[in-house]
Amino acid sequence: MEGAGYRDNDVLLHWAPVEEAGDSTQILFSKKDSSGGDSCTSEEEPTFDPGYEPDWAVISTVRAQPRHSEPTRGAESSSPRASWAFSVSLGELKSIRRSKPGLSWAYLVLVTQAGGSLPALHFHRGGTRALLRVLSRYLLLASSPQDSRLYLVFPHDSSALSNSFYHLQLFDQDSSNVVSRFLQDPYSTTFSSFSRVTNFFRGALQPHPEGASPDLPLPPDDEPEPGFEVISCVELGPRPAVERTPPVTEEEWARHMGPEGRLQQVSELKSRIFSGGLSPGLRREAWKFLLGYLSWEGSAEEHKAHMRRKTDEYFRMKLQWKSVSPEQERRNSLLHGYRSLIERDVSRTDRTNKFYEGPENPGLGLLNDILLTYCMYHFDLGYVQGMSDLLSPILYVIQNEVDAFWCFCGFMELVQGNFEESQETMKRQLGQLLLLLRVLDPPLCDFLDSQDSGSLCFCFRWLLIWFKREFPFLDVLRLWEVLWTGLPGPNLHLLVACAILDMERDALMLSGFGSNEILKHINELTMKLSVEDVLTRAEALYRQLTACPELPHNVQEVLGLAPPAEPHSPSPPASPLPLSPTRAPLAPPLPADTDTAPQPDSSLEILPEEEEDRADS
Repeated sequence: MEGAGYRDNDVLLHWAPVEEAGDSTQILFSKKDSSGGDSCTSEEEPTFDPGYEPDWAVISTVRAQPRHSEPTRGAESSSPRASWAFSVSLGELKSIRRSKPGLSWAYLVLVTQAGGSLPALHFHRGGTRALLRVLSRYLLLASSPQDSRLYLVFPHDSSALSNSFYHLQLFDQDSSNVVSRFLQDPYSTTFSSFSRVTNFFRGALQPHPEGASPDLPLPPDDEPEPGFEVISCVELGPRPAVERTPPVTEEEWARHMGPEGRLQQVSELKSRIFSGGLSPGLRREAWKFLLGYLSWEGSAEEHKAHMRRKTDEYFRMKLQWKSVSPEQERRNSLLHGYRSLIERDVSRTDRTNKFYEGPENPGLGLLNDILLTYCMYHFDLGYVQGMSDLLSPILYVIQNEVDAFWCFCGFMELVQGNFEESQETMKRQLGQLLLLLRVLDPPLCDFLDSQDSGSLCFCFRWLLIWFKREFPFLDVLRLWEVLWTGLPGPNLHLLVACAILDMERDALMLSGFGSNEILKHINELTMKLSVEDVLTRAEALYRQLTACPELPHNVQEVLGLAPPAEPHSPSPPASPLPLSPTRAPLAPPLPADTDTAPQPDSSLEILPEEEEDRADS
């Protein structure tokens, strides 16, 4: 049973099980077999035809009755069914979500301005469309551009409507609580945009023609207004089969070595690393190229000279903090804070790995020294928790303090935005991940939205430290070297996240998990994923997307197939843009074949060589 009433000037929606109703005038929907007889219909609210819901034969409205007190959600009652009843002011609603067709019976979820959701309204015999039609008499219901089952709620009052548009700016300047705001506001991330106004806003702003159903968006004009973008549906083709290749061996690497120790056919070599990874014995040399420490175009002599310069530079920076006396450090709270945080994090980083186990392990001291020296190298960023996770595998492979430092700096050039206080980079990546997932698997997005998990906050750690804690240690080495190739596009790590969610799709959707169970399930995937399976699926997802001839332009941007729509903007959009019309995709530039040199062994060996006796998975 649904009812509506007035509190002062507010319209209330009251929901209670039918069995609790004793007054026939309170019945909004009456089933075909109902014996309720005639329903009382007020002149202000004429009878509505449910149209598409044949199980409902009679629709009556609720008389406007004065209320002296506001019923509260979950108010106690003598009836055992009272826990399902609630009342809410229509002015407090933010959005309404309909269930996906085919999920047993229909339901509606009402989301309030405060970010919470009311108990789901289940319609076992139909009635959702009729209720939306009644609500549309009091509110403007604008269909989301990315999800036809999500309606944004706006009051008819123009000033309140303007205020509602203002609140759509999820990513404002105050971004210190990004994770909590993601959890509180999962719906805004699916459609908010600073640079575009889409046709669903147009439908909310334009008056409805006489006799038109106001709960459905108006069809777009033949000639869209300037500045508006028409939302287009994306239908992907079949997902192609992908097979990964064996890892690149030292012999194959040597075949790419040309005169003067320069590497040749670099693009082909990178493609091989992307499709198969590297053999363990080759990583120590190849990672220096992948992380930008050594140039792919340099000769052997040029590399030696470069490494000598970098060695001197490293120890000059290390001396800066090593020469600080205890008295000085007591007056330098920033350095003291960095040192304390680094010592604490290093003491618990990969301690189960033989390379770092034991209380007096020299590897821990090198982790500490490299991270403190990085604070001297990058004063503005300093040290942030999680950086030790990124350095640990690099030091394990490189086994040299200086070389590991510069390789770590190269990695940080790729991910340093993840650790910035503003969190703009993390917000943008979560938005891009949501955009990709919305195109790849709308039903999964719908399910996550219905469970208050549509913000994908459970993927935050994945993106922050590039899945370091999700895979076994040796698998992380394989994953990172594939990602460092930059192939097939700039955001393969987002497709890796999509691949993991795709692999867990059935487990999530068929389990009946709520938001807490979803988070628990994702956390329990740690160390249970196969890196080869994930990489295979991620590449298949990429090929499936790029084969779509009508791929939206903002998806092309994420995949590196098209330049940004606003190349002069100082920073990328902080939230996912709605799906935009297709523009002709631009093929990403292919790496040019260049001659490059091999890299000699480092001249400064700090750590002993560790025998590579583990088989590649």
